[in-house]
Amino acid sequence: MADLSRDDVVKLAALARLELSEEEIAEYSQELTAILHYVEQLQNVDVAGLQPTNQVTGLTNVMRDDEVQDYGYDAKDLLKNVPTVENDQIKVKRMIG
Repeated sequence: MADLSRDDVVKLAALARLELSEEEIAEYSQELTAILHYVEQLQNVDVAGLQPTNQVTGLTNVMRDDEVQDYGYDAKDLLKNVPTVENDQIKVKRMIG
């Protein structure tokens, strides 16, 4: 596998919309090349006959049924503490930019 060149790192940075200094380009070039060499090494490992591992705890189903709990409060009483209410819901300022 070829080492990543400066141009490769600059192109990756542009795709990720990152602005890198010359020092960072040199540093990332070395680090990304090392990562790619490690991945290449992993790809050469013989995994024939191994079972895939996707669950290691042995648990099968840890989901529980949803149960409504009554805490003894009425929704209307709780909304009395809110500054602005509309249609029995808390009204907040628009948050989409």
